[in-house]
Amino acid sequence: MKNPVSRREFLAGAGAVGSLLLVGCDADAYLPPKVRGGLMGVSDVLTMATQRLMLSGQPLAQEHDVSEITKNFPTWGNTNPRQEDFQSLLSGEFVDWRLPVGGLVNRPISLSLEDLKSLPQRTQITMHICEQGWSAIGQWTGAPLLEVLRAAGGVTDEARYVVVDTFDGWYEGYDMFDVVHPQTILAYGLNGKDLPLGNGAPVRLRVERYCGYKNLKFLKSINVVSSMDGIGRGTGGINSDSNWHWYAGA
Repeated sequence: MKNPVSRREFLAGAGAVGSLLLVGCDADAYLPPKVRGGLMGVSDVLTMATQRLMLSGQPLAQEHDVSEITKNFPTWGNTNPRQEDFQSLLSGEFVDWRLPVGGLVNRPISLSLEDLKSLPQRTQITMHICEQGWSAIGQWTGAPLLEVLRAAGGVTDEARYVVVDTFDGWYEGYDMFDVVHPQTILAYGLNGKDLPLGNGAPVRLRVERYCGYKNLKFLKSINVVSSMDGIGRGTGGINSDSNWHWYAGA
């Protein structure tokens, strides 16, 4: 016989179900790639479904004034990947860096840094919110991820996630709701200068409505997929594979 559900679990589950009833037949768009069991799974679903309802109109994350920019924007985590391929690109000042964009796109491409800079660009002054308890404001300049996918001829009907891989072995999946957001950019500039090495040079991802750990540095490739199954543990990214939340709305 299964253990009875506690009152707390019942109330949390009821809230999650209520949120999904509100979103109707498009409920999959309000669920992480893999739903965990227990209260953590209920928390994942409730948090994501509620935030997606609140953000359904695709509002922008708060943007700040130039006067609010943090001096000496912090570095954190890996600040110089030791992988041989990255070190070779670094020694050549990233002249030979290329960003393959493939998978479920109509025209796979490989972009140089100059190619990326030739696409429509966006500059935004936003707050980076780190899950470790600190925050900082920076001015980021880059190409919207949507423009990168347009350069690849757009995505096919089966496309659901964009998977970003990095030179230091990180990977994350992002669903189309956040991919098409105007503040989701591939940043090559910080505070009016080229992106510094410690902040992810030559290019890092900015998803401004997410906590810091979803904003990957040292981009290596982009692939569009229909499912996260078979990628790592299938949870949606390296962080959720390690039991962090996949949906990291700030």
